[in-house]
Amino acid sequence: MWTFLTVMLGVILSLLILLTVGGNVLVCLAVCASRRLRCLTNCFIVSLAVTDLLLGLLVLPFSALLQLNDEWPLGPAFCNFYISMDVMLCTASILTLLAISVDRYLAVTMPLRYASLVLPWKVAVAMVSVWTVSVAVSFLPIQMGWNTVNGTVQNHGPWAPERKCRFELNRPYVLTDSLLTFYLPLMAMCWTYLQILRIAREQAKRIVSARPTSVALREHKATVTLAAVIGAFVVCWLPYFILFTVLGLKEHPDPSIVPEFPIVLWLGYANSALNPILYGALNRDFRSAYTHLLRCRCPTYLQRSRQPSLTVTAGNTLDRH
Repeated sequence: MWTFLTVMLGVILSLLILLTVGGNVLVCLAVCASRRLRCLTNCFIVSLAVTDLLLGLLVLPFSALLQLNDEWPLGPAFCNFYISMDVMLCTASILTLLAISVDRYLAVTMPLRYASLVLPWKVAVAMVSVWTVSVAVSFLPIQMGWNTVNGTVQNHGPWAPERKCRFELNRPYVLTDSLLTFYLPLMAMCWTYLQILRIAREQAKRIVSARPTSVALREHKATVTLAAVIGAFVVCWLPYFILFTVLGLKEHPDPSIVPEFPIVLWLGYANSALNPILYGALNRDFRSAYTHLLRCRCPTYLQRSRQPSLTVTAGNTLDRH
């Protein structure tokens, strides 16, 4: 029997799922509809939006089902697929953010060589690599049983709890997974943005006595916007990975007995709904594209956005107004 609190929780989770799906569909449509948004840097933004969209479609509804019912009626095979998708999409998100930070690092530290360094085929290779690594570190260990204490595939066999979907953990898996898919990429992103911040301060001193170029301003604003996206990701997912790592240090890790685990997990999920809001809040071109799409004026806007613009350069379309 559902209580009032359960119903309210269901409404909140449903709204979060709808916001995640709708917001990230809007991001993809905005990039398709606006020529000003079609650049190499935004290929990574679209990849991140697709990741968040898949999370909203293939993971969050089933996470909400588990959260509300504490039972799994869909069988062990689909349970392991759902858990693998969850791990894969989280990994794809952070690796895409790492690629974004490298892109911004090259744009700020080597502005004259950026156009020759960041080519379409290199961006394509980077995105394929992100998804290949994400699949390898998620589906392979879970489907092979490398994450369990006894080395068997989780949720299968006579010892598996009936109508339950549990993510089993062992210490080597937790420490290896969290290190390779979160902490090391996080440290790399922090290093790149510290270097970017150092260069930005040096440039700010020169800007005081000289009028900055439009290209330099766009690069700076693009970096600020994407730094906000990465900062939001860290704030949302760091509590989860801290708790995940602490669990891994225990003799028999079991997330189901930790009451705080669903809270930090859904905090991480909320990041997927936050990104489209950040783009609209910090970027005039995204904000304009959102407005036209929501007013169902896409054909007119698409035709107008295709007109030549002398102020647009590859990789430099994110600005803050």
